[in-house]
Amino acid sequence: MSERVRKSLVVQGTTVVEQPAWNAEMESKHQRLVEWIRSQKLGGVLLRRSENLAWVTGGAVEVRVLTPCETGVASVMVTAEGKRYYFTTENEAPRLNDEEFGALDFEPVTFPWWGDDTVAMAAKLAGGALGCDAPGTGTTLVSLYPLRAALSGSEMMRYRWLGAETAAATAQALKAVEPGQTEYDLEAMTEEILLRRGILPSVALYAVDERIYKYKHAVPRGARLKQYAMLNLCTRKWGLAISITRFVHFGKPAAELEARFQSAAKVNAALLDATKVGATSAELFRVAQKAYEAEGYPGEERLHHQGGPTGYGEREWVATPSGTETVVNQQAFAWNPSIRGGKAEDTVLLHNGRIEWLTATPGLPVIEPVVNGMAYPAAGVLVK
Repeated sequence: MSERVRKSLVVQGTTVVEQPAWNAEMESKHQRLVEWIRSQKLGGVLLRRSENLAWVTGGAVEVRVLTPCETGVASVMVTAEGKRYYFTTENEAPRLNDEEFGALDFEPVTFPWWGDDTVAMAAKLAGGALGCDAPGTGTTLVSLYPLRAALSGSEMMRYRWLGAETAAATAQALKAVEPGQTEYDLEAMTEEILLRRGILPSVALYAVDERIYKYKHAVPRGARLKQYAMLNLCTRKWGLAISITRFVHFGKPAAELEARFQSAAKVNAALLDATKVGATSAELFRVAQKAYEAEGYPGEERLHHQGGPTGYGEREWVATPSGTETVVNQQAFAWNPSIRGGKAEDTVLLHNGRIEWLTATPGLPVIEPVVNGMAYPAAGVLVK
């Protein structure tokens, strides 16, 4: 086996992935990618999008400097012959060698910061048609999602760490919420906890009171909390994405709101129970549709997407009425059914026919609907 990485993955003194397992992951990905390149009749593939760089490097490399940007200060290429390169500017090269690529087996190719020759240099090194995951002249646009859909064992190790840390941070923030705080306060206090753990927030939906009922994507706008607050967020680390939503209510919630949480949890349970290898996007959409109808909310699925697989994208695809994408083994999912103020959202793994929760918050209330004899927990509302 080739030596693709010369270190273990260590976070705050804890080893998350040992070097042999991390190396095996990268070697397997490399071999699959080379086979795919050859099957596409390409000389090589140039990867510029952050999620694909994270995937091919086993999460070892982060090239973004501008956080919202889909690309960063480096690209990588793998050729049909199995050669591996990264391209960057001369001024970025020292740090990228020291902190990102130095322990990996990619050969650097540099150019001045004022002259990005990545595509031309990559095409010359590939010696044939060049695929690329970002649109551009001289390349063929490609998608790597089919290669990255199923997670390796070491990817799942990283995912478990990220899910547990994100869930703990969210629960800590939720318990600190108090009336009078603004939506911006909720965002700031949650994201401070995450950033101190080395986790990047990627979606921020923090809302209070009537805005929770009114908008499905309630980005923070500064409303001041009276009674009801929502922390709805996504996080990223090593290229992997986690989704979670939690709620706190000051004083006993209305019976109608409690019932909506129960119903949302049942829709979520129906989706989780149907998340099986080979299930299609359209089949899963119909599961949600029927579950809403059974709970007395026909048509609720029309008001917002219901979620789908996650991984290197917050949603790799979402369930739609005519979707043809299919579920694979060792895939992560984040379903997010909601009913007029009530919602269920967690990140889970489908692993050998079983659902594993990555974002459990045992210190918060739990709803446990049962489908086909299996309990599928969802978070309830924290009442203070």
